[in-house]
Amino acid sequence: MAFLHEASAVTVLVVLTLSLQWAGMAALIHWVRAQFTRGLCRLGPWRSGMLIVRFTSIIIILHGLQILLWASFYRWECFPSWESALYFSIASYSTVGTGDLLLPRTWRILGVVESGTGVLMCGLSVGFIFAVITRLVEREARFSPELAWMTGQKPSSAGVWERRAFGPAERDSEGPPLT
Repeated sequence: MAFLHEASAVTVLVVLTLSLQWAGMAALIHWVRAQFTRGLCRLGPWRSGMLIVRFTSIIIILHGLQILLWASFYRWECFPSWESALYFSIASYSTVGTGDLLLPRTWRILGVVESGTGVLMCGLSVGFIFAVITRLVEREARFSPELAWMTGQKPSSAGVWERRAFGPAERDSEGPPLT
């Protein structure tokens, strides 16, 4: 009977963790799409960097919520204080581990499952950040003649609008117009 109780708790915690990750990533995809479609031209290094910082901050908060979910269960069933529950959950989720706190014998599988789930959720987040950075670099290359070699294409004519600060003589001396 104890195994069934433990297995059901593990299942609920994993499903809730996946649901938090899914909902957070769906919201971030919606937000990033809005950021990309807001302007037709490149974002530039400063705005791209700020987008990545905001994006990464939200992902860190998302992982914090997942850790808090597991810590809540540990506080409810395993540890007498929030400090111990959070400490154990952070150590398990990040796979650092802890030697000074042990779960009660009936709940020991929880730490292992949280570690595996944490690795998978962090992997999803890293892949997601990598995809956003790749998209930013490709977008920058699409509108920048200096980076056009990265995409193997000619730079977009939309980049011409950004170079309107040059006078007509300087703009015409750069070479043939981009089409």
